[in-house]
Amino acid sequence: MILDVRKWEIYRVEMTTKEDLLQLGLSESKAAETLKNAKLSATISGILKEAKPLGQISKQKGILLYQLSTKLKPQVAPNAPLVVKYIMNDGIKTEPQLSAAIEYLLSHSVKGIEIPAFESSCGVGVVVTIDYIENAVSNVIATHKEKILAERYGFAVGKLLGELRSSLPWADGAIVKKEVDLRFLELLGPKTAEDLAPKKKEKKPEVVKAPKDAAKKTEKNEATTAQDDFSEGAETMDELLRTRAHFHAVGENYKTDGYVTTPKTAELLKSHVAAVGGKVVTRFPPEPNGVLHIGHAKAININFGYAKAMGGVCNLRFDDTNPEKEEEKFFTAIEDIVNWLGYNPARVTHSSDNFQQLYLWAVKLIQKNLAYVCHQRVEEMRGFEVQMSPWRDRSVEDNLQLFEDMKNGKFDEGEATLRLKLTLEEGKVDPVAYRIKYVPHHRTGDKWCIYPTYDYTHCLCDSIENITHSLCTKEFQSRRSSYYWLCNALDIYCPVQWEYGRLNVNYTVVSKRKILKLITTKTVNDWDDPRLFTLTALRRRGIPSEAINQFVAKLGLTMSQMVIDPQLLDACVRDYLNIHAPRTMAVLDGLKLTIENFADLNLPSTADVPDFPSDPSDPRKHSVAVDQEIYIEKTDYKPDDTDKSFRRLTPKQTVGLKHIGLVLQFVREVKDSKGHVTEVIVKAETLADGEKPKAFIHWVAKPVSAEVRLYERLFKSKNPEDAQALPGGFLTDINPDSLTVLYNALIDQSVAKSKVYDRFQFERIGFFCVDKDSTSSKLVFNRTVMLKDGGASGKN
Repeated sequence: MILDVRKWEIYRVEMTTKEDLLQLGLSESKAAETLKNAKLSATISGILKEAKPLGQISKQKGILLYQLSTKLKPQVAPNAPLVVKYIMNDGIKTEPQLSAAIEYLLSHSVKGIEIPAFESSCGVGVVVTIDYIENAVSNVIATHKEKILAERYGFAVGKLLGELRSSLPWADGAIVKKEVDLRFLELLGPKTAEDLAPKKKEKKPEVVKAPKDAAKKTEKNEATTAQDDFSEGAETMDELLRTRAHFHAVGENYKTDGYVTTPKTAELLKSHVAAVGGKVVTRFPPEPNGVLHIGHAKAININFGYAKAMGGVCNLRFDDTNPEKEEEKFFTAIEDIVNWLGYNPARVTHSSDNFQQLYLWAVKLIQKNLAYVCHQRVEEMRGFEVQMSPWRDRSVEDNLQLFEDMKNGKFDEGEATLRLKLTLEEGKVDPVAYRIKYVPHHRTGDKWCIYPTYDYTHCLCDSIENITHSLCTKEFQSRRSSYYWLCNALDIYCPVQWEYGRLNVNYTVVSKRKILKLITTKTVNDWDDPRLFTLTALRRRGIPSEAINQFVAKLGLTMSQMVIDPQLLDACVRDYLNIHAPRTMAVLDGLKLTIENFADLNLPSTADVPDFPSDPSDPRKHSVAVDQEIYIEKTDYKPDDTDKSFRRLTPKQTVGLKHIGLVLQFVREVKDSKGHVTEVIVKAETLADGEKPKAFIHWVAKPVSAEVRLYERLFKSKNPEDAQALPGGFLTDINPDSLTVLYNALIDQSVAKSKVYDRFQFERIGFFCVDKDSTSSKLVFNRTVMLKDGGASGKN
């Protein structure tokens, strides 16, 4: 069936009136509100011009015509007159029929419409009698009768109605609901006082908010509310993308909002489906001019994760179209991080692989008078109220010659660009497709001096690679029209672009330019400085890739941009490390203790300590030295008893040693010439022989010296890029205490031969990871994250 699309478009430019809207059954206020929506008003105008010649518009028909106007998608619009006809001749009488009709048209916008199939799909001619409805309701009530009697009017009626919608798809919903209500009344009688009483809601435990100036308490509070922030997500990316990613099926691109079809779409989609074997194909397309950051972790997980969840494949494609900023180390680092996160690309490709094809397509666009060579300067093209280029209407022949001259190096940089005859959603006019750069490319050398832009390259490379789902962050939504326009202008397969919300994190910057500034000012050491939120930095700090993936999964799949506090990532890291990082003992700032009666205790020289004491079923353990001289944290001893809340060693208070069941009692202090305590002499007894102490502390004997780096937030403010709050710029917001280095921490011998990236939980302190700066003679540890309660320093 062929409809007059041209006539429909003419109707759309005419606006509807208030009287028309009232005729459709809208209220005065709803009509006034609708008139403010120019696009919807024009659509309603077209619908009414089709409907009025077909007869009187009753209230029921008016409601359906209005619903048609609001649900109409561009792919279905040309077939709107068909739906109007069936509404007006009573073929379509209910909202479910209308929804089914639109769904059929959407599904067949490329395949073609067959009237018998259309009528069958939306129940045209199906008569649902009252008797039929009564019988269906009786059957459903009987199925749930026992539970209805038990719960009475508290029973979830929506469940019944859902079942009835399945068995009576074309029945009038209002009639079905009325029949259900009547059967409830017959079965249960009128509502009693108890039925009418409001149901008590279970109170959720209140989260006590900390004072604004209590930084550490705030951190703890934010960590405890992590579950609330993760309410939209899932435990794994596979679960998230299987249950929350409602994308189109392979080959059904035309069903998505805004997708533009052409006479060649059906043929191109058929070839595309054959090329991919009906499987999902995605891609992750980073620019190789910097390292990846935490926001990229979301993009990697969504692109690779969706392909994996759907049994498809994902390519890693380097968008290497700007030779000025690209370096080999970034290519290597990006691929390394993708693998670290647990993903293996089906193919590693480069936009530069397609330079020749992209150039030929640019020539084709010029030949179709859809692109032109322009000599405006960059500053003249920027903004949203720019003047049209005076060179826009050059002849095709001149543009072909000038573009050839650009390719052959006859213009200086900035003297000429190739622009597309297109206006983006955001109002940007004629985006640049090619610019001149006399810079050798790392892969193609000096072959090219013209390079395609991202906007031009992105969609065309997606088409070349037969990408089924082009998944990108929301800022690319404004480029979707140019994406579809380019593919259709060249008569090539057009993928579907889907957007999701970008992930940002407070107290950091992720801009490549800003990170480079931090490096050049020696604020941080390099791209992998553990205070940054690049993925190489997070890995160096000891953040497990599994925790990052779970963090992304828990955030969910939303369109809104997310700005997350680091504590939410910390919560996922703790959860993972708590069951994967073996425990050991380490003393960061040691105080020597000598047990004067050690020989009398007849203790063994070593003791076995469980690696995972919270899991009694885990047999893994390590051996620690036991000696007369041990070391404890200086903060675990106080030389007086004035602080009654202090629970550890004092002259009058005993303390226990973890894992060996000894209780220490103060004997005397040893001080240096300046009066500083350098040693404490103690007496020990076994736990069985004395009173149980108020606290047990960690300790080390015969330890090995190590360097420990304690990291805090790099910036003091949540948003260091806020120009109003920080007029001096982000560099003025640096936290001077973001790094503390302890050069003589004491670790147990059992971890002395650890490898880079090995992770441990230092008991009562936090989680730590071996740094790459470690040597055979001295290990270096980075603090990954503190314990949930702040560690030993936060306890009495």
